Amino acid sequence: MLAVFDKTVAKSPEALQSPHTVESAFALKDGSLASHFSSLHPGSVNIHLGSSGFIAYSSDKQNPLLPRLFAVVDDIFCVFEGHIENVAHLKQQYGLNKTANEVIIVIEAYRTLRDRGPYPADQVVRDIQGKFAFILYDSSSKATFIATDADGSVPFFWGTDSEGHLVLSDDGEVVKQGCGKSFAPFPKGCFFTSSGGLRSYEHPINEMKAVPRVDSSGEVCGATFKVSESKKGKTGMPRVGSDANWSEHI
Repeated sequence: MLAVFDKTVAKSPEALQSPHTVESAFALKDGSLASHFSSLHPGSVNIHLGSSGFIAYSSDKQNPLLPRLFAVVDDIFCVFEGHIENVAHLKQQYGLNKTANEVIIVIEAYRTLRDRGPYPADQVVRDIQGKFAFILYDSSSKATFIATDADGSVPFFWGTDSEGHLVLSDDGEVVKQGCGKSFAPFPKGCFFTSSGGLRSYEHPINEMKAVPRVDSSGEVCGATFKVSESKKGKTGMPRVGSDANWSEHI
């Protein structure tokens, strides 16, 4: 799976940007990264999101224990890779029918947060038990919601290209193609939103600290993110009747 979001939709952390990234590292320009992904995965599907970017996915070369799923519901696009263990519980929690699969559960969890916000976003992700990584884009509000499990069971990488666009994929070589040295594994047990940036759902009140990655040649290669001991401010979300939805303030 692959997603590239324009910097106006999802602002990548500055620490991901390596000073050694070559000028030719472009993820959206000329559609070159999308074409590269398609060449690696014949039969892949590419969903253009207008000026916001694109999402691509393929069932090619997937781990049968960690399948990739894609769905669109009410202008919410989501690609999911992995397996949720407590599917039955989450279906009941979100009022879904028996045929709903993992990607539908993630979309409904997001939609519940966006429209009603009964739980903090960190709790919603924490309630998902299993091995997973997902990328969600809400075209109605131009909001992203991205997460991976606490053990990093699914390979998942992110980076930023020379123009500051955010790149995410389960293939590190694809991210490197679009970002040069400005990439890293997506932090375990964390989620990212357009408006709130990166957070740990295991330690939601703690700040995230960037630690530069250094490659074998001694050059900075993106950054890893660790949970800091310093605390955040209030992390709650607007409830019913608030003047704006959570996706704009999380």
